[in-house]
Amino acid sequence: MRHIVSSIRQHSLLLHRRRKFSATTPAKQFRNEDPEPQSAPITLLYNNLLKICLQECKNLQSRRVFDEMPQRAARAVKACKTIHLQCLKLGFASQGHLGDSIVDLYAKCGDMVSAEKAFFWLENKDSMAWNSIILMYSRNGLLENVVEAFGSMWNSGVWPNQFSYAIVLSACARLVEVEIGKQVHCGVVKTGFEFDSFTEGSLIDMYAKCGYLIDAQRIFDGAVEPDNVSWTAMISAYIQVGLPQKAMEVFEEMQERGCVPDQVASVTIINACVGLGRLDAARQLFTQITSPNVVAWNVMISGHAKGGKEVEAIQFFQDMIKASIRPTRSTLGSVLSAVASVANLSVGLQVHALAVKQGLESNVYVGSSLINMYAKCQKMEAASEIFNSLGEKNEVLWNALLAGYAQNGSACKVVKLFRSMRLSSFETDEYTYTSILSACACLEDVEMGRQLHSIIIKNKFASNLFVGNALIDMYAKCGALGDARRQFDKMLMRDHISWNAIIVGYVQDEEEEEAFIMFHKMTLERIIPDEACLASVLSACANRHDLNKGKQVHSLLVKYGLESGLFAGSSLVDMYCKCGNIISASEVFFCLPDRSVVSTNALISGYAQTNINYAVRLFQNMLVEGLRPSEVTFASILDACSDQAYMLGRQLHSFILKLGFSYDDEFLGISLIGMYYNSRKLEDASFLFSEFTKLNSPVLWTAMISGNIQNDCCEEALIGYQEMRKFNVMPDQATFASALKACSTLASMQDGRKIHSLIFHTGFDMDELTSSSLIDMYAKCGDVKCSVQVFSEMVSKKDIISWNSMIVGFAKNGFAEDALKVFEEMKRASVKPDDITFLGVLTACSHAGMVSEGRQIFKDMTSLYDVRPRADHCACMVDLLGRWGNLKEAEEFIERLDFELDAMIWSAYLGACKLHGDDTRGQKAAEKLIELEPQNSSSYILLSNIYAASGNWGGVNFLRKEMKERGVRKPPGCSWIIVGQKTNMFVAGDKFHPCADEIHALLKDLTALMKDEGYFADIGSVMDGSVN
Repeated sequence: MRHIVSSIRQHSLLLHRRRKFSATTPAKQFRNEDPEPQSAPITLLYNNLLKICLQECKNLQSRRVFDEMPQRAARAVKACKTIHLQCLKLGFASQGHLGDSIVDLYAKCGDMVSAEKAFFWLENKDSMAWNSIILMYSRNGLLENVVEAFGSMWNSGVWPNQFSYAIVLSACARLVEVEIGKQVHCGVVKTGFEFDSFTEGSLIDMYAKCGYLIDAQRIFDGAVEPDNVSWTAMISAYIQVGLPQKAMEVFEEMQERGCVPDQVASVTIINACVGLGRLDAARQLFTQITSPNVVAWNVMISGHAKGGKEVEAIQFFQDMIKASIRPTRSTLGSVLSAVASVANLSVGLQVHALAVKQGLESNVYVGSSLINMYAKCQKMEAASEIFNSLGEKNEVLWNALLAGYAQNGSACKVVKLFRSMRLSSFETDEYTYTSILSACACLEDVEMGRQLHSIIIKNKFASNLFVGNALIDMYAKCGALGDARRQFDKMLMRDHISWNAIIVGYVQDEEEEEAFIMFHKMTLERIIPDEACLASVLSACANRHDLNKGKQVHSLLVKYGLESGLFAGSSLVDMYCKCGNIISASEVFFCLPDRSVVSTNALISGYAQTNINYAVRLFQNMLVEGLRPSEVTFASILDACSDQAYMLGRQLHSFILKLGFSYDDEFLGISLIGMYYNSRKLEDASFLFSEFTKLNSPVLWTAMISGNIQNDCCEEALIGYQEMRKFNVMPDQATFASALKACSTLASMQDGRKIHSLIFHTGFDMDELTSSSLIDMYAKCGDVKCSVQVFSEMVSKKDIISWNSMIVGFAKNGFAEDALKVFEEMKRASVKPDDITFLGVLTACSHAGMVSEGRQIFKDMTSLYDVRPRADHCACMVDLLGRWGNLKEAEEFIERLDFELDAMIWSAYLGACKLHGDDTRGQKAAEKLIELEPQNSSSYILLSNIYAASGNWGGVNFLRKEMKERGVRKPPGCSWIIVGQKTNMFVAGDKFHPCADEIHALLKDLTALMKDEGYFADIGSVMDGSVN
């Protein structure tokens, strides 16, 4: 701008001198008698000065320093008006090229009002002046004015040139007005410009953008010798309509014809390569450009950033800076997007500094990109500072900050910011709603989500695809799958994200069958699943242990080339591990090009259950490869550490402390407590529990309660539950289930009823897991009536656990017919029986002597329901047949079994032999039992009772001797009773009880009373206490 001011001063001085020299000449004579000799030099001087102004305006535009342009352009307009004023004083402002230059200068400086006034006062409006006005309208987005001005130009008798046609055809393309474009095309033919390469390119572009690709191709084919402009236009046309492969074919044809592409053509075809994902080809073409301009660099940076090659995009940006190419807003936005994807804060800070240096940090596009970058780098304070530093805020900036908080899990801040945005009267759009719905999903606040849904419908965003997908995701994550499915079904347009959201929702809600059905429907609609979708289906296969379906999904991953992705690879490893195919899991793992912590954790978890030593080796390899173990890594190995691997667990505990993990990490802390409970180190587990500073998590308390139950310390478990209530920690479903299990084991109905009362008041009585635990507790405490009442009050009975609890409860309490009725009702409700169901039904048949029904149920188990019988099912069948006198059939049944028999089956057979006094078969069964479990006293006792019942006292004495020699001791019998808040236990032969004398005296009196009533205990078949 200094050049303009300096030039004005110099030329003003020159004009002043000339006017002094001609002062003696009358003004009339100056204007009329001899205008040409006087005005021509002065007009030339002003034209030169206008060229300087125009050049400065061009420099402004080429630099794209938009934040400085308003001030600099204003100074350019001021200089222009100064020159214009001098021209008016001299009286030749409306003449020839000088008038055209003034119009052009005003137009290019953006002063439309002055440009229009200057144009109006022109004496002769030629094509140059018209082009200036038309171009001004085009640059300011006034496309209708462009068409109108072109029509006025045509009607005024001024014939357009190729530049006029190019501008108006561009306007027709942007307006998608093909009919007007066709009229302009007629004008092109009439004025003889149809073979001009510039006009040809404009026509091709217009027809392509209006969707008339055949017409565009016809014009291109009609060109005698298409030049770079025409070739580039045709290539751009195919890219615009989404046919990058066709664009590549045109480019190849261009090269075959010997036409060397210029930089514009090269950049266009690079764009096509990027669209096709052929980044290698794009890089090769880029290297062939001698001096790539900023547009070429931008295409390479944005193409690699969008194509998942963020590191390469950053490298291109750094190479661009080294080449002294000044980055634009687009450059900074693209590289910041790449930086955000890889969360490279150091590079992000460098780009931020460059934006500040160039004065672009206040630009909305750059500002929103900076907010996004800092959010992805988990620096929300910096993102917030950027937002607050920007003077004029718009919806883009608000949405960027909302999305940042949503991505970082700050759901409450998202809600607060959303309210501030609405109070500030900013318009909300689809991006706003996706962020706030994400916050609702994070908070699991379905009521807020429903209110937002109403606002979305009111603001007519319900049909928006992005918002629809966010609604499905929100409802699914809030557990409202019915609402999620209704939203899904209402959507007229669905993409793969819509399907992903509903499938993931079903998988997370453990409705795997529905997830499989939706995935099948998705494939029928020819929606190609992405990596996330297939990974979710693999999770469903893993949860159901469905190896066949898992293998089918694996085939799809291979088909679509997704099997080597980190997410898909980890899901495959996890699926194969959970389906018991550890070899395939290893093969997938070692074929992954990049093994992450997640995939390594999946394989470690799989091996931890079968080969703890190999799991440890994988853990060591993980450390060697430089991967930092996560909480999941340690938890996977700790869960497998029991008595045998206790020392390993302690070593891992030490390593965890060394790495700086805190006990207050709930996930890791629970795994450590579980490890000590699994190793039966109750004191260590209790000490570790006391080390926790935050005891407000129900999961932590549940781990302690279930650990005590696991170690047969049910009283301590209930004490732990009571302590939890003292800390005002609200139990969840798992806590209630564990506490009720303790009540079941202790047959403590009093405590169970108290827990039931709390369940009712907290609303957990509607939960299927909790209700099932209540049914089981009442049944094991002998109150089947209450079990039935809880079962009948259940709203939903989709979960098989509640049905199983009811069947097993009836069976163990001797209500066999009721158990079978529930079984039939279960089948009518379309709930598929599982292995536990059949165990309960077979137990019922055994207790009630329903031999024929039992045979049929055992047969249906494999033939109709595809449930493979386990050892306990077979033991039930042996008990059913043997108990009711079919010892020979029971023996034949045992002989037909195709797996190694365990003690459970032989124990059932031995019990039946004792019941029917069959010494021969009983001895055979007892020998097998003693062989399998030589230290188990029950085998010796059962066989001894058989011998005693048949009068074989020699056999009894022999067994007593064997037990003494082998050190086998019969555990003393015990019983207990709860009086008030205290549990009183009585153990056989206990002489150290504080009330032992009183107890024995009372027992003596009771025995006398029993004899008086005619009852005599059968002690002939009871092994003498001397073996104890």
